Amino acid sequence: MTDQTWTAVDDYLAGALLAPDPVLDSALADADAAGLPHIAVAPNQGKLLHLLARLAGARTILEIGTLGGYSTIWLARALPAGGRLVTCEYEPKHAEVAKANLARAGFGEDVVDIRVGAALDTLPTLSGPFDFVFIDADKVNLANYVRASLGLARPGTAIVVDNVVRQGRVADAGIDDPNVRGAREMFELLAAEDRIDATAVQTVGGKGYDGFVLALVR
Repeated sequence: MTDQTWTAVDDYLAGALLAPDPVLDSALADADAAGLPHIAVAPNQGKLLHLLARLAGARTILEIGTLGGYSTIWLARALPAGGRLVTCEYEPKHAEVAKANLARAGFGEDVVDIRVGAALDTLPTLSGPFDFVFIDADKVNLANYVRASLGLARPGTAIVVDNVVRQGRVADAGIDDPNVRGAREMFELLAAEDRIDATAVQTVGGKGYDGFVLALVR
C-alpha cells in the first residue's frame, strides 16, 4: 500500500459517491490561487462532516480553523433553515478568501459568521450552546480548543477534531514535535474528562496518513 494507492481510492470514492460540485471546486481553486496552504479536508472528508452534522441535527455549528472556507461550506450546507455557523480564523487573508467562497456558495453573514483573530481570544466571547463543533486549527492548542468547546457545548453536542494521528507519531511519547505533543495532551484530556465520550479513527487517503477524534458531550 502506498500514498498513490490511497489517493487513487479517494478519487474513486469521491467520483462514485459525490456529485460534481463547481462551487466546492472553485473554493479550492481560489484558495490555491491565493497561496493558502493545501490543508483543506478531502472531498470525502468534507461529506463526512456534512453527514455527521446532519446526523447530530445541528442547528448551530462552531468551526475552529476556517482556512479558505471549504469545510465551512460543507458544514453550512448541513444546517436547516434558520441555522447558524460561527467559524474562527486567525489569518485575515484566509478569512477574506473564505468570505468570498461562502458568498458564492450562497452563505452570507446571516448564516456564517467569520470571526478573525486568535480562536482562544474569540471563543470566550461566543454564546453557546453549539450542537456540533469541528476543530481543525493549530495542533499545539488542541486541548485548549476542546476545553473551550466544552464550555460552549450541551449534552449531546458532537465534537470532531482533525489531524490527531500525525502520521502515526502520536503513539511515540518520545517525540519532541509540538504538534504531536499537542495531540497527546488532547488525548490525555479526553481520557480524564468525564463530560466527554470519545473515540479516534486512523485514516489514509489523498491527505496521507492521519486520523480524527469523534466525541459526544455527555
